[in-house]
Amino acid sequence: MTPKPDDTARQHADRLVALARDLAFARVGVCDASPSAHASDLHAWLESGAQGSMAYLERKNDIRANPGALIEGARSYLIVADQYASRNDPPDTHSPARGRVARYARGRDYHKEMKKRLHQLCDRASQLHPGETFRAFVDTAPVPERELATRAGIGWTGKHTLVLHPRLGSYLLLGGVATTLILAPPERQKPITDHCGSCTRCIDACPTNAITPYRVNASRCISYLTIERREPIDPQFHEAIADWIFGCDICQEVCPHNSPRPPGASIGRAHPAYAPLRDSFDLLGVLNWSPEDRADAFRAASLKRATLPMMKRNAIIAAGNALRASDQPALRARIESLRSDDREDPMVRQAAADVLASL
Repeated sequence: MTPKPDDTARQHADRLVALARDLAFARVGVCDASPSAHASDLHAWLESGAQGSMAYLERKNDIRANPGALIEGARSYLIVADQYASRNDPPDTHSPARGRVARYARGRDYHKEMKKRLHQLCDRASQLHPGETFRAFVDTAPVPERELATRAGIGWTGKHTLVLHPRLGSYLLLGGVATTLILAPPERQKPITDHCGSCTRCIDACPTNAITPYRVNASRCISYLTIERREPIDPQFHEAIADWIFGCDICQEVCPHNSPRPPGASIGRAHPAYAPLRDSFDLLGVLNWSPEDRADAFRAASLKRATLPMMKRNAIIAAGNALRASDQPALRARIESLRSDDREDPMVRQAAADVLASL
């Protein structure tokens, strides 16, 4: 008996999903490559200027609106999620004169770790289907990853705009494979409905008021300010940044779906690649970094997007907040020297001047 087209597409999906699971991805699903349902929302978001200085988000929006245009003849997507932290991980400790790093960037570089396994998946898929095209992506492709993840049953998009799974929470990294192969969702793949309900904890906790339901004004987000912004940070945000020097986890830390669960509960485990190499940096150390020091500190991590002047700017702001809490003469003296050091980047000198003025 000849199999129906849907049965064949489901068999193909079952095999690829199994291969992805063998590669230790925490969640795997498939979806079609149909146009985005949120293209108008993206356009309005960009028109409002909420992207800040991330001009790259204004390019290739024809593909963001139509994921099928990423590769010629794209028909389907296989979407994966890596778990980089567990909801039962111990909470951060706030150490004096140290700057915190967001959890996703504490281990090895997820771009390399995920792409390595996704390329293995593509190689195996090409062997099984030699007439088809498979392209892996992690962050770099202009596709609506979160929408595709929602379609593929990875989770739902929370009010903080991150993908949430009811068991694993939101400490998830997304990637995938675009393909010309027709895939149908496996029988066990079901959509996950929105579990946010009336909760507004992420909105209430954001210290810069960057979040409204299902929307983030990136230009106010601490992650944007410390990772993406290549210019001085407005002093109005300095105190809210607290001790974050690369990214921010506040909206995730307060989310009920990331709250600790009883021993033995099924919450998944972070992939070993993301075991923390560090969770913070000594602020005075960062303020004394050379280019070689930065390169050495960032060698295996997802921190390379922040330049040396950006890291010094961030550390100065966090140091100013530390100085408000306690007297640390060495830290203050270093900020004073940076303010007048002509060898430093103008952004670093400006941050030092702004912090000293506030003190």
